[in-house]
Amino acid sequence: MGKLQRATSVLTTVALALTLAACTDDRPTAEDAAATLAEGLARLDVGQSAFTAAEPADVTAQLAAITEGFAPGPPQVRVAGVEETGEDTATATLDYVWDLDATDQDWTYSTTADLTRVEDSWQTAWDPGVLAPDLLPEEKLTLVRTPGDRGDITGADGAVIVTQRPVVRVGIDKTLVPEAQQAASARALATLLELDAAGYEEQVATAGEEAFVVALVLRDDATRTVTDAQIDAIPGALRQADTLELAPTRTFARELLGSVGEATEELVEQTDGTVRAGDITGLSGLQLQHNARLAGTPGLSVNAVPAGDPPTAPRNLFTTAPVDGEDLATTLDPRLQSLGEEVLADEPSASSIVAIRPSTGEILAAANGPGSEGLQTALLGQYPPGSTFKIATSLALLRKGFTPETPTECSEEVTVDGRTFSNASTFPAQSVGTIPLLETFAQSCNTGFISARDTISQADLEGAATDLGIGVEASIGTPAFFGSVPTEAEGTAHAAAMIGQGEVLVSPLSLATMAASVGAGARVTPTLLAPGESTGEGTASPSGSASATADAPSDDASSTAAPSAAATPSAFTAAESGMLKTLMGAVVTQGGAQLLQDVPGAPVLAKTGTAEFGSETPPRTHAWVVALQGDLAVAVFVEEGELGSTSGGPLMQAFLTGAAS
Repeated sequence: MGKLQRATSVLTTVALALTLAACTDDRPTAEDAAATLAEGLARLDVGQSAFTAAEPADVTAQLAAITEGFAPGPPQVRVAGVEETGEDTATATLDYVWDLDATDQDWTYSTTADLTRVEDSWQTAWDPGVLAPDLLPEEKLTLVRTPGDRGDITGADGAVIVTQRPVVRVGIDKTLVPEAQQAASARALATLLELDAAGYEEQVATAGEEAFVVALVLRDDATRTVTDAQIDAIPGALRQADTLELAPTRTFARELLGSVGEATEELVEQTDGTVRAGDITGLSGLQLQHNARLAGTPGLSVNAVPAGDPPTAPRNLFTTAPVDGEDLATTLDPRLQSLGEEVLADEPSASSIVAIRPSTGEILAAANGPGSEGLQTALLGQYPPGSTFKIATSLALLRKGFTPETPTECSEEVTVDGRTFSNASTFPAQSVGTIPLLETFAQSCNTGFISARDTISQADLEGAATDLGIGVEASIGTPAFFGSVPTEAEGTAHAAAMIGQGEVLVSPLSLATMAASVGAGARVTPTLLAPGESTGEGTASPSGSASATADAPSDDASSTAAPSAAATPSAFTAAESGMLKTLMGAVVTQGGAQLLQDVPGAPVLAKTGTAEFGSETPPRTHAWVVALQGDLAVAVFVEEGELGSTSGGPLMQAFLTGAAS
């Protein structure tokens, strides 16, 4: 090929390339515009899009108005396709997914948006129907949650404990009384209901002009002392009949069962959207911890609400049916729970009674007295057990070859590293000296046990306590403290631990578990929920305290307790149980619990305990009694007691006598 031909060919190629480049359209496409629109709708901010007859800021403001308070977040929006309808027109199909709640039933739909190319830009013809099907101008989206029927809480043998019970909401309806009379009516109603008159008067004054300001919700049963006539006599006072999830009485297992009401702001934040403002939900106790099971799933209604005054009927766009909650079955025996509360009714200090069935580990009662002031003393209290812990100490001694007949040295005092330990002021003088372990246990001789401190190490003591269930965590369906015994202690610390003082801590639940283990002849694992129920996050760490709220919601059915001694099999034997029962029997026949001999039914086996605390002289004391009778193990605790025998003994006698009747 000649030079001229080659030059002509090159020029032809360059010219062709320039021609093709000039024909390539690199302007934005309808697909680009649709993708930008979808991204903006997913943020509810379409500032990057262009519209044929609206400013992007105005459309964004309209989106905010339409969706105000509607859902926990914006929708997911995807471009399903773009169809060209002309040389400069197209239609985009948008797929929407709104995640309205924690279920898999999302609100899904498709809309279309008409696109037009104006010069080098694709613009959207905006109307609210691009956001939701057939949505009209000035309409807003609303979400209505309709709860299902809440599940009941049941007890032993399926007895219904918590269920819908009739109540009366009492308050002032400001539309029924002249403004000048409202303050006087508020004070009168508060006085009738024994409420803070000034506080309720302020509530009424600051409420809206047409508000019904509820003062109190009364049980509408035989216990109601405020009559309809008394309420109706107050101008503007109104009664509204309703139902609420309630236990048989106001105090029945209140700390354990918890309450139900409108979700608090704090709870809404804690549940990360699972519970919404205005929902009726569990607020504390089992009602909160097992709310997901009890509440079920609310039904949802997405409505388009027209503007106007008065507003017209809303138009439904999407609906799901509510799912009723399931019952929560517990092991509580309603009769024993009520009995425990009755026995403690006149005790001014914090107190509790816990009852367990040794053969099954079922918690039959977890009663707290009024002196606990709403705290969960029975399950979360942390206190030194005093001489009741001598059951564990005796087990450790038995494992070193002791028998009930083994001699011990019960002196008036014993000094360990400069600290003097003595017996209770009521200790019988005739028991001072060398006496068998049976008498040392029955008379609760502190010095006799401390004198044997070199026979067993702190690890031996902790191991015996563990084998009886103290310090062994278990998932019972609600937070609980199972006790704590140090594995290492020397000198005065070890001496104090021998008699349940020092760093040894228990709850009434853990001492009832110890007694139940003796009764069963094997370590008992306590349980509060009936077989087949999930426990949820059922335990508190050993750092929990009696002042803890124990009100953490839990939806994790697979949760178990943290690794603890529960993973180690118990070495406790039936033979050891038999010797401990012999020792506990002597406490009733010849020791500090002789008043329990009169309890009807099977013989009672027991151990009393007094634990010193505080810096006063003389020191303040906790009073304890644990007892076994047949297939019933009971722990009684009084925070500000005297001796276990004098403060706890009569309470134990009353409970066992009532249980036997």
